[in-house]
Amino acid sequence: MNRESPHTGPDFSFEREADALRLRVCGIDEAGRGPLAGPVVAAAVILDPARLPPGLNDSKKLSEKKREALFDLIMAQAEVGIGMASVAEIDAINILQASLLAMARAAAALPRPAQFALIDGNKLPKLDCPSRAIVGGDGRALSIAAASIVAKVTRDAMMDDMAREHPGYGFEKHKGYGTAAHLDALARLGPSPHHRVSFAPIRKMLSPGIP
Repeated sequence: MNRESPHTGPDFSFEREADALRLRVCGIDEAGRGPLAGPVVAAAVILDPARLPPGLNDSKKLSEKKREALFDLIMAQAEVGIGMASVAEIDAINILQASLLAMARAAAALPRPAQFALIDGNKLPKLDCPSRAIVGGDGRALSIAAASIVAKVTRDAMMDDMAREHPGYGFEKHKGYGTAAHLDALARLGPSPHHRVSFAPIRKMLSPGIP
C-alpha cells in the first residue's frame, strides 16, 4: 500500500506490519488538548483483527450518536486502557507533557501490556514498549481511530458531569473549548476550579496586564 496516496479513512495496515512479528499492537490517542477547562484524556486500544468494529474513523469526523455506538462496541470487543492528566498537572508541566503523560497512563491501564504502540501525532510518550508516531494517525490507523473515539466519549462524559457540578459555564455544550459562550460565562462567573490557569485567557483574567 502506498501511504502517500489519497486515502478514504483508516485501515489496519500499520497494525498488520507489527502483527506479522506477532506483536500485540495498541493505538493511542488523546482528547482535550485545546480546551480552557477539564483534564486531557487518552485511550489505548488493542483491536481484535477478527472483530473490527465497522465504521471506525477519526472521532472528529463522526456524529455524537455514531461515536457513542462505536464506543460501546470498542469497549465490548477490544482491550482498552484509559488515562488522564488533571488540570493541576496541565498547569504544572504544560499541555504537551500532560498529554504524553495521559497517553502513558492509558497504555499502562491496558488489561494486558502492548508490545508495540502506534501514537497519534509527532511526539512519543514514555512507554514500556517500542512505539511509532503517525501524524494524522486517527485517520490512518484503525486502532488509533478507536482510541480517539474512546478518549473523546470518555472526556465528553466527564465534562457533562462537570456541567452539573458547575452550572452556568455550558460545559455540556462546548466541552471546555474557548467558544464565545464559554468566554462570556467566564467574564460573568470567573474561572471554576476546573479551568486551566496556565492558558492565556484564564491567566489574563486572573492577572490583568501580565502577558
